[in-house]
Amino acid sequence: MELKAGSKLASSVCATEVIVVKAPADGCEVCCGGQPMTAPGGEAPGGEADPAFTEGTLMGKRYGSDELGIELLCTKPGEGSLSVNGEALPLKEAKPLPSSD
Repeated sequence: MELKAGSKLASSVCATEVIVVKAPADGCEVCCGGQPMTAPGGEAPGGEADPAFTEGTLMGKRYGSDELGIELLCTKPGEGSLSVNGEALPLKEAKPLPSSD
């Protein structure tokens, strides 16, 4: 799937919705619950969530990989967890602020 910043994606197996913050140069398959994500309101392929991808997503949190060059912002939480090309997409840690000393 060709992604670009600002694209919205919805899960076909749970309530999860995300916005692409940073898109990889190459196309990739973004999944939630082990099933491909689609445009919101689009035709969802359906199916059941893969038990290996059911850790859930958290609203307002960013998920991404610097290696893959992708970052997603969760706008609606759900039971499925995010993955790209079959690999789990981890929660991004907040960057520490510089000290004010």
